[in-house]
Amino acid sequence: MWMRRFPAVFWALLSCFVAGYAPVGLAQNQPASDTGRKLLKKVDPDYPEMARRVNLAGTVKVYAVVAPDGTVKSVEPVGGSPLLVQSSQKAILLWKFAPASAESRELVELHFYP
Repeated sequence: MWMRRFPAVFWALLSCFVAGYAPVGLAQNQPASDTGRKLLKKVDPDYPEMARRVNLAGTVKVYAVVAPDGTVKSVEPVGGSPLLVQSSQKAILLWKFAPASAESRELVELHFYP
């Protein structure tokens, strides 16, 4: 039964991505901030086993809603593979930014490369 579904799952995952990506390994985090808040603590995302099997690479973009004390309150996906977004969200929720006088939204890009 799973043999009949495998091609559909494979092509569904493959169709989510643009051709030309390099094989995936680790993610490099390049936070691009709307407010310029300094990143104090960074946790790298885990690379999902399913993404590894299909050799998935790409960029994930999210907005991190950061509280005045620097903790990440929530992570809002903007783009990227669902397989990589979920892993990215879990990691970014553990990040710590410099304190500020008000809540901010920080644009974060995570690039998954070999």
